[in-house]
Amino acid sequence: MDNKLKLTIVFTPSEEGGYTAYIKEMRGVISEGETIEEARENVIDALQLMLEVEREEVYN
Repeated sequence: MDNKLKLTIVFTPSEEGGYTAYIKEMRGVISEGETIEEARENVIDALQLMLEVEREEVYN
């Protein structure tokens, strides 16, 4: 059984250079980076931080 959550990361080139990235299914999870790979890593970090905060609020 596949228990992996599949999310869509959308990348948009920024006018000043680099990319903005957001997770389509998760409102408010957005980041940026100089390259697509950096933007991907940053938006995943943003998701992890958001989930940690949510977890703390639920269990504290």
